[in-house]
Order: sequence, then C-alpha cells, then structure tokens
Amino acid sequence: MKKIVSLLCTAATLLGVVSSCQVMDHYPHNAVSRDSVSEEDLNLLFTGLYNFAQYKPTFNGYFQNDMAGGDFNRGGSSAFADAPSWIKDCMLITGGWISGPWNGYYSWLYQVNSFLLIAQKAEQTDDVLEMEGVARFFRALVYYDLTTKYRNVPLLTEPSDEQLPAASQADIWKVVNEDLAFAEAHCSHFSSKYYVSLEAVQALIARALLAQNRKAEAATYAEKLIAASYFGLDEYEKIFRGQENREEIFTFSNLADEHGINFSTNFYQANPMYAPTQEVVNLFVAADKRRDVTIGREGNQDILFKYLNKNTSDPIIVFRLAEMYLISAEGKGIAGGGLQRLNELRAFRGLPAVTPAPATDEEFIDAVLAERRLEFLGEGFRWFDLVRTGRYEAATGLETKYTVFPIPLRELELNENLEQNELWK
Repeated sequence: MKKIVSLLCTAATLLGVVSSCQVMDHYPHNAVSRDSVSEEDLNLLFTGLYNFAQYKPTFNGYFQNDMAGGDFNRGGSSAFADAPSWIKDCMLITGGWISGPWNGYYSWLYQVNSFLLIAQKAEQTDDVLEMEGVARFFRALVYYDLTTKYRNVPLLTEPSDEQLPAASQADIWKVVNEDLAFAEAHCSHFSSKYYVSLEAVQALIARALLAQNRKAEAATYAEKLIAASYFGLDEYEKIFRGQENREEIFTFSNLADEHGINFSTNFYQANPMYAPTQEVVNLFVAADKRRDVTIGREGNQDILFKYLNKNTSDPIIVFRLAEMYLISAEGKGIAGGGLQRLNELRAFRGLPAVTPAPATDEEFIDAVLAERRLEFLGEGFRWFDLVRTGRYEAATGLETKYTVFPIPLRELELNENLEQNELWK
C-alpha cells in the first residue's frame, strides 16, 4: 500500500501539481519529467489507478442507490419509522451521503486525468494504448455515476482545479461514449475478473446505453456478453461466498490490507447499521435460490446476508452476467423476445416463468424491475432503476426532488460558477 501511495504521489509530481508527498517508499523515477515518461513508469502509475478506482467512491457511494431506493432502513437504536423518513434524513446538501461520494468521484477523476495526460506523451505502443483504454473506462465509470446521480456536473477531461459550471447531461454522455469507444478498441479480452477487459468495457457500454434510453443498442451489447465463452449464469452462493464462478465480469478485489471498504460491518450484525425493509424481505419466495444468500437473521432482525467477511473486506462486484440478461430483456421488450431472457434468469434462480405474462410494455418493465429488485438487492441499482423508468415517486411516496442527488453545499460555496439542481433550490 505504501508503494501505491508513492506511485500516486509520483503521478502528481510528474504533472507538477504537488510539491510534497509524505511517503516512505519513493521510487527512483519520481522526478521524471512529464515529457519523458517510460513505459515502465506508466506501468507503475497504472497500478495506482485500480487502488483509487475501488476506494474513492466510499461506502456511501456504493450504497447511495440502495439508501435512496426505499428497500433499506437505518437499523439499531437510530432506526427511522420507515425508509422514506431515512431517505429524507440522508439526502441533505450538508450531509456525508451527498458530499462524500462527490468528493471521492472527483478525486478519482483527477487521478485518471493525470494518468492520461502523462500516458498521451509516451510512445503510443499497444501496451500504452491499452492502459489509456483502461483509464478511459474508469473515467466513463466515474461520469456514469456522477451524471446518473447528480445529473449536471462539472466536466473535466484533464487535471484541473478550475471552477467550472455544470455541463449538460448530453455533453457528459458524449464524453462517456467517446471514452468507452476508445476503451473498446484497445482493451484486451477477459483474463481475470479483477482486471478491466474488453468484456468489462462492453458491460459498461450496455449499462450506459440503457441509462440513455437507447434500449435496443443496450440489448445488443448485453447479448455479446451473454454469448461470450468466458461467462455463464452461476450459483448465487458462489458469487457471494468467494467461490470460483463464471458470472462475474469485473470485480474490485477490495483487499483488507489495503484498507478496503467493509460492507459486512454495516449489514451483518445483530443490530445492523442498515437493514432491508420487511416489504422487500417478504418478496423472496421459498423457491428463490437467492433468498438464503440474500436475507439472513441475526437475533430478531432480518439482515442483508450477501456480505459476510466481518473481519476483512468483501469484493466489490461491478458487473456480472445477470445484469446483462436483464438489460437484454428490457432492451428487447416483449415484441423482441425480452420475456424469454427474463424467464431464463428466473428459471436459473429456481423460479417459474412470469405469470401472468405481461400484456403491455409497461407491465413488462414492471416485471423486469421486480426481478432486478431481488437480483441486485444491496448492489447499488434500485434508486436509479426507479428514477430512469419514472416510477420513483409512486414507489416511495417521496417528492420529485428526490429523483436527483443535490450538489453538496460546500461545492456551491467553493465554486461560484456552479448552481444547485433546480429541484433542490
């Protein structure tokens, strides 16, 4: 970890943006000019990108969509009467649920842009282009999270502390799509779930296209992953009990000795910090193979049971194949065979085909969202699924302003060119 910190400081030194870094294990190349970077230098700096990528969103960043989605409540002695009350308490412009992830995403973005500035000055070998592709995948992932949560945000494609106004979502999606096109052209095929691969890039493309309501294109990319020989649906307990499986496409290792984000300490205890609501617990039928892996019991409390490593850290799954099945289903719709993909996933999880079969597109979307709700409980999807399909207010009873995260107050104070989202003014 000391070496990784040193590398990140090295990146800043190379860019001339940091005058001092308190580190113990300096590498001899940490004063290399930004105009004379070797491929060896880049490989060392590249390692640091993965470290920043997995930790900078913070636990709140990973759990924001679940917190605001209505399927969890604050547990223990500080429990709220219901999920909407807790959401209102969390979604405050001065609160850590809002500011922590924002700060983390922009810190991560700064590192990515710093690396790209250095890499683009190196000889553009295939290996360097692949590293640039991975970095641009990370930048696309940062901006996917930022724009789906906060909508209009400052758009930075180089390391800068300039006070910029928020860019439109159209401009942000343009950069996301361009970055992903570059990454798709230069990243290698899958070799390990812990490394960004061509297939991980395609999974993010499918997710981003769905967010842009380009559903048919999203389904096309999802089908590429379903057809890929590297992957297949696998047993739920293998995915969440640290066993080898064919379902994970990209996962952050989140090692404990690197000060990982520990999900289990927030969920797996007698009085959990965050507990699933009784409503969502009751949706799991006995035949559902996901039930006993997802829902557990500690004392008299139902708990999220996916993350069990109390004294270490759980891997952070970013993409797995089940998501591609449900993106394909939603993208194809009833007329295009989407119901078949939905029922294939249900059959693998021990459930019968959807009955009665949806008669309209809206009923079909309801069926897909119902499956996503159970498949991905605690994995960071629910809030945006409801928002992007126009169902949030009806599902939670909350005001429309809760369909977007507010820009943190401190950012507005520091950046006079930035304005609060209209719904939060």
